[in-house]
Amino acid sequence: MGRSGATGVGQSGPNRAGTAPSALPAGLVLAGAVSVQTGAGIASRLFAQLPPASVTALRLWSAALVMVIIAGRPAARALADRKRRGAWQDAVIATAFGVDLGFMNFAIYQSFARIPLGIAVTIEFLGPLTVTVTAALAGGGSAGRRALALGYAALAALGVILLANSAVGHLNWAGVAWGVGAGAAWACYIIGSKSTGQRIPGSAGLVVAMCVAAAVVTVPGVVAGGGRMFRPEFLALGAAIGILSSVIPYWLELEALRRITAQLFGVWMSLQPAVAALIGLAILSQRLRPAEWIGICCVVAASAAASRAPRRDDRIQTPVTEADAERTARVNGALRWRLCFPV
Repeated sequence: MGRSGATGVGQSGPNRAGTAPSALPAGLVLAGAVSVQTGAGIASRLFAQLPPASVTALRLWSAALVMVIIAGRPAARALADRKRRGAWQDAVIATAFGVDLGFMNFAIYQSFARIPLGIAVTIEFLGPLTVTVTAALAGGGSAGRRALALGYAALAALGVILLANSAVGHLNWAGVAWGVGAGAAWACYIIGSKSTGQRIPGSAGLVVAMCVAAAVVTVPGVVAGGGRMFRPEFLALGAAIGILSSVIPYWLELEALRRITAQLFGVWMSLQPAVAALIGLAILSQRLRPAEWIGICCVVAASAAASRAPRRDDRIQTPVTEADAERTARVNGALRWRLCFPV
């Protein structure tokens, strides 16, 4: 889900040689995760004053503005080229991609408003994990690889069972349902990202998708929040959430991707549910039961193991130059991860 963009070309010498990476990229990824989940924690605190739909709109408006600033010019050129060629189907696919992205962000914020942060992110992670396991089972690989995929699924299922058993009379099931919806949308995102990336070069498709996502949540956000969502303090908090959830993690994860492989990056990103649980405890005083912690760890372990496993879809053509390699990593690595992770 976007991790496929990083390649070994242009990476640091020690990592290219296959030795263990330094602690720096691990620290960068961890700092990015803390930034993302801190943004989610601030958003959750804001729900007491502003409906989740309004906070989602503020967050996506900020993210869309960041995207336009980062990659608006090349995106405009790519879209103008498609308009000249009459490639309207590409625009339809990118628009559908954006609708899915908007729903994904909307759903996860609805989940945050109802259940603890760590549990919501854990449930959401089941979406990409399901895609990974399904692809492994349907890929026609060896019996050993299929057995491993089933093992990942079983481990994740154990985590869900632990969460469910612990949640009886404890969790808001509407929040669980919204988390499942966000996970399903994340799974659709993976498919939409691949299709959009094949049709629209560079980051243009992602820019369009983010702008569409911001537009999709605008009406629900304004209807829910009314004029008060435009108060300066709320606009400032929305911008802060966007910076913490997009700008800072994007830069940190980009620096990490320059030093490590995409597979290792995916493994470390799988720690997000655990980080979310810790941030929920620190910022929101959301205490989890031991069984819930174990359930989160099961899903984290399954996601990390699945990310580590090689997949044919992750192999792309090696860029010709080092500049091309860095550009590919920039677009398909940190940028896609940050756009698709809806917090």
